[in-house]
Amino acid sequence: MTCKETRPVLSASYKTDIPAFYGDWFINRLQAGHVTVHNVWNNRPFTVDLRPHALSGLVLWTRNIEPFLHHLPAVDALGLPTVIQFTVTGYPRNLDRFVPDAHQAVEMIRALARARGPDAVVWRYDPILFTSLTPPHWHRETFSRLARDLRGAVNEVVVSFAQFYSKTRRSLERAAQHSNLTWHDPDDDTKKALLGDLLAIAQDNGMTLSLCAQRHLLVPGLHDAACIDTERLSRLAGQTIITGSRSHRAACACAASKDIGAYNTCPQGCIYCYATTTHVKAREAAQSHKAGQEAL
Repeated sequence: MTCKETRPVLSASYKTDIPAFYGDWFINRLQAGHVTVHNVWNNRPFTVDLRPHALSGLVLWTRNIEPFLHHLPAVDALGLPTVIQFTVTGYPRNLDRFVPDAHQAVEMIRALARARGPDAVVWRYDPILFTSLTPPHWHRETFSRLARDLRGAVNEVVVSFAQFYSKTRRSLERAAQHSNLTWHDPDDDTKKALLGDLLAIAQDNGMTLSLCAQRHLLVPGLHDAACIDTERLSRLAGQTIITGSRSHRAACACAASKDIGAYNTCPQGCIYCYATTTHVKAREAAQSHKAGQEAL
């Protein structure tokens, strides 16, 4: 492999589902060669260079790639290695209100793998949420079924446990008020026991299991997830990808990236989402957004 100069990876986006809802806008920004992003702490705008020579690769995050499929040729024309982080959990509708059902999502991943190879798609089974509808045995059974269905289509599955930020707690409390749903955050031993079982299931189906930014829960055989993964991107590119120093949390194994998403813009309706205050606010943002805008 030859070596590329240091350039960041473009992340689109762990804050929202750009492929599902903002595909036209994303392609417009790629054609323009730049995008405006607002700092999440002070809302100050800054510009991200989207010209292919300024980037090392692209990571797309989604729960529904279907609305974006007709845009993939334009993405491929950039000549950048592209990885799709695809979340499939199979949760009941009480938790995931508007995402494709698990069977549809699995078929999307299998189609992507046939066209692009197993290195191009990473399955995400996260966040793992413990509720009265999804106790530990439910996760074991559902993960096992999905792993069997995705065998041969992906070679890695990323997991993490739900983080109970204030947004998440408020959403879960609202859900509990309108249904018989209860939820809890179990102790680390319970989580590690589940991880050990999921690890064995993943390995039985030809996949590695990695844990996203929760290093204190690692069990033997499990490793940190690198959702922005230069090794995977390098395999796809046929040359070494170097992104420079990381800018993420200490427990995060991701390489340096530029994320161009925005909070409160994803109308998938997942009640545990850390990136959305309310579904109503996110839906209104998506409905009012124009593909010609410079910022999301």
